Amino acid sequence: MISGNGNRVLVADDNAVDRKLLAKIVGSAGFEVVEAVDGNDAVDKFYSDKPDLVLLDALMPGRDGFSVAREIKAHDTDEFVPIIFLTSLTEASDLARCVEAGGDDFLSKPYNQVVLKAKLQAMQRMRETNQTVQLQRDEIARHHMQLVADQEAAKAVFDNVAHTRNLETPYIKYLLSPLAMFNGDVLLAAQNPANSVYVLLGDFTGHGLAAAIGTMPLADVFYSMTAKGFTLSQIVKECNRKLGSVLPPGYFCCATALMLDFNRSTVEVWNGGLPSAYLRKASSSDIRLLASNHLPLGISSGDKFDDTTLVYEVELGDRLFLATDGVIESRNAAGEYFGSDTLEDIISQGEPYDLFDRVQNAVNSFVNFDGRDDDLTMVEITVVTPDQVQAAEVVGDVEALGGPRDWKFSYELGPKSLKDFNPLPLLQQVLMGAPYLRTKATAIYAVLAELYSNALEHGVLGLRSEMKSSAEGFAAYYAARVSALENVEGFVRFDFQGELMDEDVHLRIRVTDSGNGFDFEKFVARAKDAVDTVGGYHGRGIRLLWDLCETVNYMTPGNQIEVTMHWNVNDE
Repeated sequence: MISGNGNRVLVADDNAVDRKLLAKIVGSAGFEVVEAVDGNDAVDKFYSDKPDLVLLDALMPGRDGFSVAREIKAHDTDEFVPIIFLTSLTEASDLARCVEAGGDDFLSKPYNQVVLKAKLQAMQRMRETNQTVQLQRDEIARHHMQLVADQEAAKAVFDNVAHTRNLETPYIKYLLSPLAMFNGDVLLAAQNPANSVYVLLGDFTGHGLAAAIGTMPLADVFYSMTAKGFTLSQIVKECNRKLGSVLPPGYFCCATALMLDFNRSTVEVWNGGLPSAYLRKASSSDIRLLASNHLPLGISSGDKFDDTTLVYEVELGDRLFLATDGVIESRNAAGEYFGSDTLEDIISQGEPYDLFDRVQNAVNSFVNFDGRDDDLTMVEITVVTPDQVQAAEVVGDVEALGGPRDWKFSYELGPKSLKDFNPLPLLQQVLMGAPYLRTKATAIYAVLAELYSNALEHGVLGLRSEMKSSAEGFAAYYAARVSALENVEGFVRFDFQGELMDEDVHLRIRVTDSGNGFDFEKFVARAKDAVDTVGGYHGRGIRLLWDLCETVNYMTPGNQIEVTMHWNVNDE
C-alpha cells in the first residue's frame, strides 16, 4: 500500500463483507485504507486518522452515513475531503439526499471495480486542485495584507508631509476626496517668513499610486522654498524643474499656485492646466476668473518655462476658490457633467460666507456618490486681517521645512523580502519625510544598517558573530550568509516613533526578529570589556550603537532591541 498526502481513504460500512471487498479494491489502486465498522467509528477514525477521501455507506445502524457526512463537512478546516456515498438506493430523492448531506459523488451496489477506481482518481484530482487553489488563495491573502499594511504606514507619513501642514486654519476650508488610498491630487499650504500664505493645488496625471509619485518632491520644494522666503515665481519654476527631472515620460502636474499677502491686500496667482480659480468679492456677487495661462508643471524645461504670475487686489472677506477637474467633470446618473457654468453660478449666487459648503453640497447632490471617476479636491481661502494669521512657528532652519511633529509607523519584512530586498533606502527615505531628522541622516542610516544586519544575520539566519574573529572567518561568515538566505524563513519588524518637542528631536527605533534570541547580557558585558582592544571584527556593531545612540536596550529573550536618539535641531 502507498501512503502519503492525498492517498488515505476511509471506508465506512457496517457490512463486513462489503467493507473488506472495498478495502481490497481501494488498496489495489494504491491507496492506504482505514476501515470503520459503523457511523460512530467513522467519525472517530476521521478525526484520528485524517483521511483524504471517504467512502461512506449511506444506511448504517445507529448513526447513518448522512449524519456522518454532515459532521465531516462541518469540520472547521480548509482541507477538502471528498465523500463518495455507497448505497443501494435507487430513487432520485434518496440520491439527492446524499448530495444534500455533503456527498460529492455516489456509487451504487454492487460495486464495479473499474468505476470505483476511476471515481477515486477523479476525487484525488479534485482534492489536489483544491489544495492548489487554497495555497494560491493564502498566498494572495498574505500579499494583500502586507500590501495594505505597507500602504497604510506609508499613507500616514505621506498625508502628514504632503497634505495637512498649515491647512487647519480658520481661514482655509478644504476637501480631499480621493478614489484610492493614494491619489493624484495634492493640496499644500505654508507661510513664508513674512506670514504671507502660499497655497498650491495640484492634479498629477492618472490615479492611485502612479499619480502620487510626484507629490513628495513637489511638497519638499514647496515647503522648503516658502519657508526660506522665495517668491511665488521662483517656487513654481523650481517645482517645474524638479518634477521634470523625476517624473517618467508622460507624467505631469496641472497646478494652481497662489500667494496671499494680507499686509498688502493682494493675491498673486500662477495657473498651469487646472480649471479656472475664482475670486469672489465680499461686497458684491462679482467673481473674477483666474484662468489657466500656462502649461502644467513638469512639461516645459529650462528657459522655456513661463513663471509669469498675475497679481490681484483683494479686500477683507473676499473668497478664493480652487478646485481640480474632478469637480466640474463629476457626472450624474444620466452621464451629464457638473460643468464650469454650474460652478460659476453657485459661486456668484448667495452670500460668500457659505460658498464652500454650497459647492460641496451641490456636487454631492449632483453625482449622488455614483458618478465619481476622478479624485475630487477643492479649497477656499478667506481674506482676513494680518493679525488673524497666526505667526508661523519656526524651530531652527530644519523645522521650517515642515513635516509631522509626532508620528510612528511599523514596517515588517517576510521571508521573500528578506531573501533579496534591502529595506534601508526605503526606510531612510520615509524617515527623511520628517525634515528635522535630516541633520542626523548619516547617523540614522548607520544605526538602521547595524540593527537590520544583526536582526537578519544573527536573529533570523542564526549566524554566529564569533565567526568574524579573523579575516578568514569574516569571509566564511558572509559565504554562510549567502547560503542561508536561499532558504530563509521568518521576519524582521521595525517600529519607529519620532517626536519634535520645541527644538529637541526624539527618535526611537525598535527592531524585532523571529529568531530565538541570545544571551545578550553576556554579549554586552564582553563588548564592554573589548571597547579599548585593538583589531578583530567581532563586537564592533554594539559599540557603534553606543556611540550613536542615547540608549541601547535588548529585551528578553534577545530577539528585540530598542535604541533612542536625541538631539537639538540647532546642534552642529
